Amino acid sequence: MNEKKCKPATVCVQAGWSPKKGEPRVLPIYQSTTFKYETSEQMARLFDLEESGYFYTRLQNPTNEAVAAKIAALEGGVAAMLTSSGQAASFYAIFNICSAGDHVVSASNIYGGTFNLLAVTLKKLGIDVTFIDQDADEEEIIKAFKPNTKALFGETITNPGVSVLDIEKFARIAHSQGVPLIIDNTFATPINCRPFEWGADIIIHSTTKYMDGHATSVGGAIVDSGNFDWEAHADKFPGLTQPDPSYHGLTYCKSFGKNAYITKATVQLMRDLGAIQSPQNAFLLNLGLETLHLRVPRHCENAQKVAEYLKSNDKVAWINYCGLPGDKYYELGQKYLPNGSCGVIAFGLKGGRDVSIRFMDNLKLAAIVTHVADARTSVLHPASHTHRQLTDEQLIAAGVAPDLIRFSVGIEDVNDIIADIEQALYK
Repeated sequence: MNEKKCKPATVCVQAGWSPKKGEPRVLPIYQSTTFKYETSEQMARLFDLEESGYFYTRLQNPTNEAVAAKIAALEGGVAAMLTSSGQAASFYAIFNICSAGDHVVSASNIYGGTFNLLAVTLKKLGIDVTFIDQDADEEEIIKAFKPNTKALFGETITNPGVSVLDIEKFARIAHSQGVPLIIDNTFATPINCRPFEWGADIIIHSTTKYMDGHATSVGGAIVDSGNFDWEAHADKFPGLTQPDPSYHGLTYCKSFGKNAYITKATVQLMRDLGAIQSPQNAFLLNLGLETLHLRVPRHCENAQKVAEYLKSNDKVAWINYCGLPGDKYYELGQKYLPNGSCGVIAFGLKGGRDVSIRFMDNLKLAAIVTHVADARTSVLHPASHTHRQLTDEQLIAAGVAPDLIRFSVGIEDVNDIIADIEQALYK
């Protein structure tokens, strides 16, 4: 199958696993830590990266590889790597090209866990981060860059504020400064947006969300476009362009070309840090991916109707959803997400934080859970839950109003979802 010529629906179902005669039609779970070889020399060549193959699941596993290949095909990338969580994907994506003394520029209104990773944990490792307003002018954002800046980071659709990133603008800025643009495409998924087509260089996912779709498996993925020219900026990225002493002086760009970035992340970071996705979870993720093209349109169709209902309700103080004409991000949504954005809506109720919390407590169909973006409708108050570690100033900087309700519209009958909202508002 030529995956580059196939439509996303076909890639969702068919890509990654091509069984030969007598092999399982369904991707198997290779639930093994290790793999056998006939000679010591065969194993040695694997350890020296002179041959590809499987010898230890921490580095590579056939189930994981098939699922990673499917995600790479969906995004239009050259290679991908699965991680144990979306957080691990965010960390590896940045740490693969950064070390102590380096700097990253990031949009400020991003997922709270990612904000903490960048603002607190990376700082402990000696990597500094400057947060910027993603809606600022290009000239203003460029002022945040330094000679030691190694990446620009943002989210296609922000969690939980559901702002839409101007990907082309961010790509222009990043490339003018000689650094890659890293995009978290979790909410949009490659069904609704493929950031590589707008100039992004590296994409990350929390596969825990829409890709899995059933809230069964925590996981993450990193996808490389293969388009960023690391050697053109060799001094900025010595980890990719200079010899790695842990592999007898091998240089990733010279040895692996367009696969250099993912190869380094796998054989160096995963080797040393080990945040792998289990083959069992990769198998479950693949089952989710097989219906991604069916579920995402239903999420968006339902969310559009719920958003329209909320906008017309006099108890609602404000609502963010780029599918609504007049929304701040409507035009960007039409440009980058013409087929729909996602199933997540952000809104607040008249009366503020306390009223928002009481509304949530009255919901019956929609469950209060930490999770978001799966088949079941769910709700969360970020200021009390996922973002409770942030100060009010940080909440506002991250695009999270104190009264913000993150409502994740599922794939149930939309009339039942709206009826649940209605009875909760009435109470």
